[in-house]
Amino acid sequence: MQIEDLIIIGAGPAGYTASIYAGRAGLHHIIFEGAYPGGQLIMTSEVENYPGYPNGVLGIDMMEDFKKQSLRFGAKILSQEVKKVNLKNFPLEVIDTVGKKYYAKSIIIATGASARWLELENEKNLRGKGVSSCATCDGFFYRNKMVGVIGGGDTAAEEALYLSKISSKVNLFVRGNKMRASKIMQDRLFKNDKIDIFFNTQVEKIIGIDSLECIEIKNSETKEKVTINITGLFIAIGHTPNTSFLESQLELDDLGYIKTEKSSTKTSIPGVFAAGDVQDSIYRQAVTASASGCMAALEAEKYLSSL
Repeated sequence: MQIEDLIIIGAGPAGYTASIYAGRAGLHHIIFEGAYPGGQLIMTSEVENYPGYPNGVLGIDMMEDFKKQSLRFGAKILSQEVKKVNLKNFPLEVIDTVGKKYYAKSIIIATGASARWLELENEKNLRGKGVSSCATCDGFFYRNKMVGVIGGGDTAAEEALYLSKISSKVNLFVRGNKMRASKIMQDRLFKNDKIDIFFNTQVEKIIGIDSLECIEIKNSETKEKVTINITGLFIAIGHTPNTSFLESQLELDDLGYIKTEKSSTKTSIPGVFAAGDVQDSIYRQAVTASASGCMAALEAEKYLSSL
């Protein structure tokens, strides 16, 4: 039975950064890329807020750079997805979707979180072409333009307030007759002249060919349908952490994110670490994911040296 020093599950900024640090530390390790190598960044058009890319970079190209650097330091990258893990015994066990088992002394979980989408026709085709799930990532491209935000919670409120500093007008579409956002966030929205709030409103169509052109909304009370011309639509109805394969073996918070110790990536099981969006429900940025990937690798190295 071959036992790796480290297995990294997930190949976004957190996973690749962890790999780079692990490789430089001489740790023999495997990365499981899974179905979406590169994570959410492969669905982003241009990234302009990551250090080291003064002219911006396509998300997919940025992740290819991360991958090349990881390979340079000896990573073994597998395209398979992880079906389940066994974290209760040593060595730790990882099982892929075809049933093959892998063993390691330590594991870094960097599987990220998936944005929830409306699943409307044409939505997927226009992701990165006017449809986004991250205003902080993509808002810059809609400077002085009219945009829309979908959602009624704090995340939607934060997205709308952020975009109001950039865009000419922000239309916030709320499904119900009131918002779920905290009172302080609602107060800020109502006081902002650049934000118009549409209650009892659903987006029914996303229209455009090569880029977003307009949307069709429907008022659930009057049944009236209206077409609005916007260039950017930000869907802020929440994220789902990719933790189902853990089968409750790790301690999770109320939202399903992996709990880690304060100022650490340590989880409830020794030798198992969590990095990136799978343990971060607040920032969800490439640069913070990379930083936690670095932390996880350093903590894994320290853990392994104690065995």
